[in-house]
Amino acid sequence: MNMTEPMFLALTALVDEPRHGYGIVQEVDRLSGGRVQLKIGTLYGVLDRLSGAGLVALDREEAQQGRLRRYYRLTDEGARALQEEAARMAATAATATARLRTRTAGGAA
Repeated sequence: MNMTEPMFLALTALVDEPRHGYGIVQEVDRLSGGRVQLKIGTLYGVLDRLSGAGLVALDREEAQQGRLRRYYRLTDEGARALQEEAARMAATAATATARLRTRTAGGAA
């Protein structure tokens, strides 16, 4: 699966505990320092794709003020996919950092 940044952040938001949709939106905002602000419609598209791939699952449903809240949890497969993507991103960042050091050391402007 080609993991987008919103997918990556949604999975990251679910690492520590199951969350309902708005809770995921808030956690993604916090994790990204406000840089990524998921709209609810976008979030549910992301959750549908992640659920279809077996990376998240419905944890439970609760009625709150007459509305049904669905809580999602990270699956073991989702944790593995998140770990692999984090390692891939770290390797890419390390390559970029090394190349930038070489550029700086070479005196490029």
